[in-house]
Amino acid sequence: MPPSHVIGNTSLAFSRAWHSVDAKDRVLGRLAGSIAHTLMGKHKPVYDPAADCGDYVIVKNATKVLTTGNKAEQMVYRSHTAYAGGLKEISFKRMSQNKPDEIIRKAVRGMLPNNPTRKFLLDRLLIFTGDVVPDSVQGNVSKDYTAGDTPQAQASQGWKGIGGRRSKEGGPRWHKSSYGRA
Repeated sequence: MPPSHVIGNTSLAFSRAWHSVDAKDRVLGRLAGSIAHTLMGKHKPVYDPAADCGDYVIVKNATKVLTTGNKAEQMVYRSHTAYAGGLKEISFKRMSQNKPDEIIRKAVRGMLPNNPTRKFLLDRLLIFTGDVVPDSVQGNVSKDYTAGDTPQAQASQGWKGIGGRRSKEGGPRWHKSSYGRA
C-alpha cells in the first residue's frame, strides 16, 4: 500500500465525543452554527464530508436562547399538512412557550447540509429546556462549552487572532522585510 493511503492510528480521532453547550444568553444563529459545526465533525483534523465523524451535542437552557433585532416578534415557523389550505404558521413567541427545544432543532437543521445524512446528524443532538440534564447523559460529556466558548476558538477571532494581514513593520507579510532580511 502506498504511503499516501496509510491513515495510521486514527480510531481515537474518529471516536465520538460528547459536547455540552449552555444556550443561556446565546444568540440563536451563532449557537446553531457552532452546534452544526460540531455535529458534522468539522472541528476534527480527520474531517471528510463523506465520512460520518461528528460528535454528540447536549444543549441545556433552551428556553433562554436570545435573538437579535425584532426576530422574536417577526419570525414565523411554517409547516404544511400536504392538504389544500393546510399551511400552519406558528410565531417565535408561541413556539418558545410550547416547544422551546424545537427552535434550536430547526435552526441547527437549517445549518446542516440538505442530504440523507441530516437525519442521522440530528439524532446526535440532545436538547433540554432546563438546566438539569439526566445523569445518564451528563456522565458522557467530555467537553463543556458553558461559558460561551465555541469549539473553534481561533476561527472566531478572524484576522485579529493571527496578527492581521500585515507584518509588524507595516508591509505585506510576503515582503522580504517581514522576514527580518534587509
